[in-house]
Amino acid sequence: MRGQTRQGLRSPGRQQGTRRRALSAAAAVVIGVMTLGALAPPAASAAAAARPDAVQQSLNALVRDDGMPAALASVQDRKGRTRTYTAGLGNLATGAPVPVDGQVRIGSNTKTFVAVVVLQLVAERRMDLDATVDTYLPGLVRGERIDGRRITVRQLLQQTSGLPNYSDHLGDDVRYYAPRELLAVALQHPADFAPGTSWKYSNTNYVLAGLLVQKVTGRPLAEEIDRRIIKPVGLRHTYFPAPGDAGIREPHPHGYYRESANAPLRDITEIDPSWGWAAGQMVSTSSDLNRFFGALLTGRLLPSAQLAQMRSTVPAEATFGSGSRYGLGIVSRPLPCGGLSWGHGGSFPGYETRGGATDDGRAANVVVTMQLTDKAGRMGLERAVDAALCR
Repeated sequence: MRGQTRQGLRSPGRQQGTRRRALSAAAAVVIGVMTLGALAPPAASAAAAARPDAVQQSLNALVRDDGMPAALASVQDRKGRTRTYTAGLGNLATGAPVPVDGQVRIGSNTKTFVAVVVLQLVAERRMDLDATVDTYLPGLVRGERIDGRRITVRQLLQQTSGLPNYSDHLGDDVRYYAPRELLAVALQHPADFAPGTSWKYSNTNYVLAGLLVQKVTGRPLAEEIDRRIIKPVGLRHTYFPAPGDAGIREPHPHGYYRESANAPLRDITEIDPSWGWAAGQMVSTSSDLNRFFGALLTGRLLPSAQLAQMRSTVPAEATFGSGSRYGLGIVSRPLPCGGLSWGHGGSFPGYETRGGATDDGRAANVVVTMQLTDKAGRMGLERAVDAALCR
């Protein structure tokens, strides 16, 4: 999420695609005179209010110092005990509090769900990681220096295909996008590099991975995610929005967008998410994300061979920060207290999520209700995650 173009589906701090004109056309409500410094005190339990712990303090700082309308988090300790936190306001227009563990748009966390489905199909011998895209979708992927006969499934999941990022090139047309339309946008541009020779984050990789899932299973991607992951793990507040579903179904904090540092905030909660599809369309909660990544790391979703493949990583510091590495739809990040966290993170207009889980059972996810576009904001969010995982 380090790019500053329309990469709004990238993961932590790396998905900074603002889709600027799209947002201004999305029935945005301008929050004019309210300043974030005048927000109501952060919500928390009575004990936390009396003596805020490190997580609550970090959320308070995101609102007070970094100008986030709201921040919310869910933290699970090694014994499986969960604690939730909030700070700021859930609706700047009404002053409503932040819903505890409210639903948010999780952006590129969607990629991990898609990667899990692909790896399940690999385990079922219905797909091969080292087969080419043309094995399943013959003739579909062709362009300038782009050839689906040379790009493997593994390269899609690991972001080493060289496919250009379609979300850098979407126009001003705010509407429903079919997945193949998104792919077609990417194929109008030359490859970034030859397959397997470098690494670069591209949402196109996961749109194509989603199309592979649909081809191999004969079922919609959303249904496969639901029956293979959401229902078995018990993610009761997670879903893949249907076409035309521009709202968020359950209690949620509103999401905001700011055109520039001095511009007013715009409420962009209601937005057609189809331009994200397999790269970033899903909605979830912090607690559900903790449950998902915890289930993944403990082997509930993948056999050991496929989980090991998923955790085979390449350097990704340019996008995800110092020491970070990218596996097959999952990111490892070193923790200041030692060890690694495994997650992804996501950015979508109005929301930014960061988090992960550890092999010893800890998990945390932190959300702010404004897409981050500067290094200071991203660092503040990452500090909050570190505080949660190292508490």
